[in-house]
Amino acid sequence: MTDHSGAGPTLVWFRDDLRLRDNPALTWAASRGPVVGVFILESPEATLARPLGAAAAWFQREAIRGLHDELAAHNVPLLLATGDPREVIPSLAAQLAGAVTWSRRYHQPFIDLDAHVKTVLANQGTEAKSHSGYLLSEPWVIRTGQGTPYRKFTPFARNVEDFATGDIAENPPLDIPAGLHGPRDLELDYPVWELPSLAAEPAWTKKLQSHWEAGEGGALNTLQQFVATLSGENLPASSAEVRLGYSDGRDYPAVAVTSRLSPYLRCGAVSPRTVWATISEAAERGEIAESEAGAFRRQIIWRDFAWHRLYHVPTLATCNVQAKFDRFPWGWNEARDSAEFDAWKRGITGVPLVDAGMRELWETGSMHNRVRMVVGSLLTKNLLIHWRLGEEWFWDTLVDADYACNPFNWQWVAGCGDDAAPYFRIFNPVTQAQKFDKEGIYQQTWVPEAQTSGGSYPPKPIVDIKQSRAEALAVYESLGQDPRK
Repeated sequence: MTDHSGAGPTLVWFRDDLRLRDNPALTWAASRGPVVGVFILESPEATLARPLGAAAAWFQREAIRGLHDELAAHNVPLLLATGDPREVIPSLAAQLAGAVTWSRRYHQPFIDLDAHVKTVLANQGTEAKSHSGYLLSEPWVIRTGQGTPYRKFTPFARNVEDFATGDIAENPPLDIPAGLHGPRDLELDYPVWELPSLAAEPAWTKKLQSHWEAGEGGALNTLQQFVATLSGENLPASSAEVRLGYSDGRDYPAVAVTSRLSPYLRCGAVSPRTVWATISEAAERGEIAESEAGAFRRQIIWRDFAWHRLYHVPTLATCNVQAKFDRFPWGWNEARDSAEFDAWKRGITGVPLVDAGMRELWETGSMHNRVRMVVGSLLTKNLLIHWRLGEEWFWDTLVDADYACNPFNWQWVAGCGDDAAPYFRIFNPVTQAQKFDKEGIYQQTWVPEAQTSGGSYPPKPIVDIKQSRAEALAVYESLGQDPRK
């Protein structure tokens, strides 16, 4: 190992990796000597990047607080700066006289921004090293037999399953770096924000505090609770006392068997490799069924797939992947201020399952995945409102909204993504409720007034489900497309 004892502290630039465990950048820094951390509230005006939505920003800020405390236990300072990282990082590096390291980002404009920072650091004689840490597999590693990116999930999933299984077996998730410590004295001539300044956030996000335990500790607790659920230790029962495991129960919004890990993965409070290894090891020990472990690992792979697609399709959040949908007459400007869109956002469409999902979202910053598909289908295929308006609302209100999964999943449900649900697959919210919330437990939880007569709940849906489905398919056919293809 190279002796870096004469060098200054290594600066770890934290972004979407707000954790100590399985953090290759932090481990590399600790192997060199003293460590200093920094998190930059990157100015959208400087970076030209899409700012985080309010709910995801709240969750991230809570995770930063947790990271601050975890690092402080090892006497490692976490600086909180604001502005343009192309100025902040070189300035800090010049004062520390050490190296700089970070976990990679996989989307524009951050790819170019990070490359620019690395070039500036090299020109001033500072070593800079980037690491993997946000995905199971790097987007340039997983390729088809022809050397092209995958556009279909099933073959992609097989490839990543094999890759991740072998990679994690050979390189298990890292523990907290041995000997992690900060410098004895740290004097910096650079303005930084104090931690309390991160409390400035919309008032409505404060209610999220009662639904989430943010930070790495919360992530690990949530992961262990999920393992217990998969093992049957705390498996919930429906009102009919039918015990459903993850693979069967995850489609039922009233059955609490989903992992709730997505916001922790989003901010990097836990790594996907740690989640994968934990679930797989529990299956190997016989604590959970392999079928249950495999069903969940597939969801982790779906997350990777979304990020791979964003890496190769940087316009994922703004452009239809399938260009033929550019001619589809989705409502845009007029829809943004329409009564229908407002009713959808507020959960007063008169469709109980849809309204339950939208109210759950506003209250908790999350929504059951099955219901996400249903509310997205109603917006884009029954109301004919552009998926981008729905994506923007989710972007602001979901604690797990990220740059890849949010637009990717919206394009999937709208039918315009590369491996999308066919456009003619329209989720009927009535039949979905009958199948997956037959006793109405989920709907009653979030829309109790729908069960009483004479109340304030809309007496009928804002759209005729059957008629609007026929009209949507007619529009699609009028564009010269066969809805069966």
